[in-house]
Amino acid sequence: MSREITQRELRNDSGKIMRALDEGETFTVTRNGVPVGELTPLRRHRYLPAETAVELFRTAPKIDYDSLRADLDAAASQDPAPRG
Repeated sequence: MSREITQRELRNDSGKIMRALDEGETFTVTRNGVPVGELTPLRRHRYLPAETAVELFRTAPKIDYDSLRADLDAAASQDPAPRG
């Protein structure tokens, strides 16, 4: 849920607001009581070492590739003709 702030608060408290954005908070900016914009934190890419990813997937269920291929073929048409 976003917190409502005025244009004046945005101008005067920008440092505090930026820190709150860093912590994941979202804001709706108003001017004369009317919402005019929204400030939302950007999604940050989280990178992890390859070893960690390998360890996470080590316990993942095995994939039956024939079954996967059959499911994909059933879900997506293999007809190369353009759709009209």
